[in-house]
Amino acid sequence: MYKIIQVAGWVRTARASGKEFMFVEINDGSSLKGLQAVITKDIEGFEAISKVTTGTSLQLKGTLIKSPAQGQLFELQVSKTDRGHGVKILGTCEGKTYPLARKGHGLEFLREKAHLRPRTNTFGAVTRVRNNLAFATHLFFQTRGFQYIHTPIITASDCEGAGQMFQVTTLLPEHNEPIGKVPTVEPPKEKKQKKKPVAAAAEGEEQPVAAVEEKKAPEPFHAKKIDYKKDMFGKPSFLTVSGQLSVENYCCALSDVYTFGPTFRAENSHTSRHLAEFWMIEPELAFATLQDNMECAEAYLKFCLQYVIENNLEDLKFFEQQYEKGLIERLKNVIDTPFRRLPYTEAVEILEGLIKEDKVKFENKVYWGVDLASEHEKHLTEKVFGGPIILYNYPKDIKAFYMKVNEDGKTVQAMDVLVPRIGEIIGGSAREENLERLDKRIEECKLDKQAYWWYRELRQYGTVPHCGFGLGFERLVMMATGMENIRDVIPFPRAPGQAEF
Repeated sequence: MYKIIQVAGWVRTARASGKEFMFVEINDGSSLKGLQAVITKDIEGFEAISKVTTGTSLQLKGTLIKSPAQGQLFELQVSKTDRGHGVKILGTCEGKTYPLARKGHGLEFLREKAHLRPRTNTFGAVTRVRNNLAFATHLFFQTRGFQYIHTPIITASDCEGAGQMFQVTTLLPEHNEPIGKVPTVEPPKEKKQKKKPVAAAAEGEEQPVAAVEEKKAPEPFHAKKIDYKKDMFGKPSFLTVSGQLSVENYCCALSDVYTFGPTFRAENSHTSRHLAEFWMIEPELAFATLQDNMECAEAYLKFCLQYVIENNLEDLKFFEQQYEKGLIERLKNVIDTPFRRLPYTEAVEILEGLIKEDKVKFENKVYWGVDLASEHEKHLTEKVFGGPIILYNYPKDIKAFYMKVNEDGKTVQAMDVLVPRIGEIIGGSAREENLERLDKRIEECKLDKQAYWWYRELRQYGTVPHCGFGLGFERLVMMATGMENIRDVIPFPRAPGQAEF
């Protein structure tokens, strides 16, 4: 092989071998390993090249040959200008101030340099795995006849009924403008009640409280009702917490559909598992049961992990070496092992039995009706079953209003897929297709029925049994890479106090 090629990338390492040669490794981000270029002094501009530092961008033209060195198959010889060889510095990099000039940066430090961290091995590998997981997601659903639906980012409904939403409004004052500019509606005035006469205090006694002149503090701004009729959308609007309710509309017209987009939660959480902005995959299956839902969720996870093993093996070996020993074997175990399925009630009984026998201690209590904590989920998957499990038939009081209630009246047809190291990675349910029962659940959850008028109408006009699930995409990336903090698997993490980039 002696082929003249042109490549471009960023310098990872550069070292001189006397005054005759320069060894420069460049990487364009397409793979973990870079390409070593051997540049001789005969090349035009050699003196400038001999001073390049890590981070400099170069364009090289030379002959690709089999490398005599161990650990690499090929190298690029850049030696003779008259052969068409050449070197061009595209962008210099100030070595003294370049944050990534030295090796061995901690993940916390790199989060502060989110604009540069893709140049590191770790975040280059994370990005390539994330890319292929996204591609595998579309491949899985498209080859099975699902339609991809773009659901709205701005919405007036709260899918989960939790109220942890970011508000979207044009009513906020401009910079340095007084807050009083926001249009408000005065609350109705209370009727004045006649005060009973208070006897005068005897000499030397304190005046009775009721007789002291009342002085009310100015009413705070937040006590007034904002006039949302003057807002952009004429009503309170928010960033979406889920595309599920919207995608159900299309499920009840086009059959199997899915959405894949950003979602937002205004949770003041600083854990390694939560973000304020993340991506969700939400398929919806028409004419389907909870059993169909579980089968689809399991098949989807296995398909994505298999795709990454086949297309990102080099990156996975890097993660295995740097972050989680046995990563590839763990992923293969998920692919090859049928997911164990058991009711929520049985899972609670197992945990209660272990506690009673003093075989395990948890920080969070375990009892029927509790929303299982991450430590409970991890213990079930890692210690009890040694692999992924699917829990189903959860207490209705800890689940959303749209989930189908079972005949026992206590549980709903909900399911969660739990995996080792992560805990819950998928949550789903059979949807309530009966209007009367749906209205009852809306009332029980103390939600505004009118806010869901369009969702309720689906049950009036040709309702069908349907189900679906949601998967936080970043948790899937964590599962596939072995990364332990969710802020390290998304390009620009958004969390409380973090919106720099």
